Amino acid sequence: MDYRRFGNAVVIRIDRNEEVMEKLAEVCVKENILLGSISGLGAASYVEMGLYDVEKQAFTGTILEQPLEVTSLIGSVTEMDGKPYLHVHIGAADVNGKAYGGHLKKCVIGGTAEIFIHTVDGHVGRKADWFSETGLNLYYFD
Repeated sequence: MDYRRFGNAVVIRIDRNEEVMEKLAEVCVKENILLGSISGLGAASYVEMGLYDVEKQAFTGTILEQPLEVTSLIGSVTEMDGKPYLHVHIGAADVNGKAYGGHLKKCVIGGTAEIFIHTVDGHVGRKADWFSETGLNLYYFD
């Protein structure tokens, strides 16, 4: 992985066999990013993603171990318990163009990934849902 910061933007290259969520967290810690948006694309060899079922308050997971085009990586960085909190979704397609998508748990890069984090001056925290019983960590505005 390598990256550069240009004002409120961080441009990241994640390399083959590196894991996206780990590298994004690493950059956020190093650069003290606690609020921002994430966008990117690339090529993966392994993806774990899921769908959160609000009624069951549990994730249903999907694992893909094959060459995939990451057609969209989008998410947010907020803060929870003093640390960066990443919430990222992925869209990916296989060799036949079949598309998959969901909440990203893990993504190992098969070629490269090109990712931007656009930082925002301000603070948005996360707090376990205190009013609607979803089981989710919701935005919390101080």
